[in-house]
Amino acid sequence: QVQFVESGGGLVQPGGSLRLSCASSGSRFSEHSLVWDRQAPGKQRELVARISRTGNTFYADSVKGRFTISRDNAKNTMYLQMNNLKPEDTATYYCSTFLPRAGWGPGTQVTVSS
Repeated sequence: QVQFVESGGGLVQPGGSLRLSCASSGSRFSEHSLVWDRQAPGKQRELVARISRTGNTFYADSVKGRFTISRDNAKNTMYLQMNNLKPEDTATYYCSTFLPRAGWGPGTQVTVSS
């Protein structure tokens, strides 16, 4: 089944931008609804954004208007463009299938700090 590797995280100042990538090495990428989740230390994992196999999107209220999820089925890759980053966005970010959550990799760390 589909497996993912997250990349693109790093240290950025408040107000800055990052683009995360989620590369698939598995099968049937185009047939899955996909998500970006994040987990901060001591906090529960939470949904950040979701994209259907046809491109419909959903965003958590905390990131709406700042983040954009997209996918390129020809490249078997999903992206998360993050603009106007805030300290509360600091977390490890994971990509996976939507239901059930499956195929996530080690995640990529995003730290927003001045």
